Amino acid sequence: MSRTESLSDAAWARIEPLMPVASRKGGRPFQDHRRVVEGIVWRYRTGSPWRDLPAEFGPWQTAWKRHRRFSGDGTWDRIYAEILADADAAGEIDWAVSVDSTINRAHQHATNLRRDTGALSSYKNLREEPPDHAIGRSRGGLSTKIHHLVDGRGRPLVVLVGPGQAGDAPMFPVLMDHLKVARRGPGRPRTRPDRLRGDKAYSSRAIRQHLRDRDIVAVIPEPSDQQGHRKRRGSRGGRPVSYDIQDYKGRNVVERGFNEDKQWRGLATRYDKLALTYRGGAVLRAITLWLKRLGDTP
Repeated sequence: MSRTESLSDAAWARIEPLMPVASRKGGRPFQDHRRVVEGIVWRYRTGSPWRDLPAEFGPWQTAWKRHRRFSGDGTWDRIYAEILADADAAGEIDWAVSVDSTINRAHQHATNLRRDTGALSSYKNLREEPPDHAIGRSRGGLSTKIHHLVDGRGRPLVVLVGPGQAGDAPMFPVLMDHLKVARRGPGRPRTRPDRLRGDKAYSSRAIRQHLRDRDIVAVIPEPSDQQGHRKRRGSRGGRPVSYDIQDYKGRNVVERGFNEDKQWRGLATRYDKLALTYRGGAVLRAITLWLKRLGDTP
């Protein structure tokens, strides 16, 4: 593959039937889907401005508009869901799940929209642009977080974005709500992993209770302040937290997964003004990673 080619023939053969035929019922059919999708992938892989898209991918306006449309109308999410269902049917999903987030600096080109930083962002509706555009101010400046649930091999199962200064624990129930992998054949989508690995940021009574209620094994260490608080309460503090220390070592797959995400420079630094399109790029990256796992990309 040359540097401007982004998808193998096998990968495109899997994606092509899932692409929308037209923008709306009875509308003009989309043209050159593969060329446009490869242009979108190239843009996020290189971190290039949309206007600098090579001519072989067609007009940059077409690539931008189609990515904006597919991010907002759920096309990328539908393709992602189908790829996950194929992976599950092939036995490629390891249901020992890990959770974490990574913080990415927002470029100045991404931060010149008005935003309501005091508003509560909506993450349940992935087609709705949050009022803060998932940009927040932390020590490093304006930034965005990508939140992942990944399988036991580090491949993303759920991809969400949020402001950089926001905590990880409040996003946990939202991530779990979005964990739905359809089955090929009868049966409801799978929503319950075998176990969940998380770092100390996810150590809370609410999260542990959520996992117990669903019979999910919690592999989450307890931070020292929580240990001290429990000991000071004596018998009222409850039992010490126990977890499988050896199994916890497998949590590093989520860090390695973020490493692969950030091989795409357009994700390592956020250049997108809209949270919808930035998340769309992250979902597209997840699709390519699963296609590689399924043997459809080199």
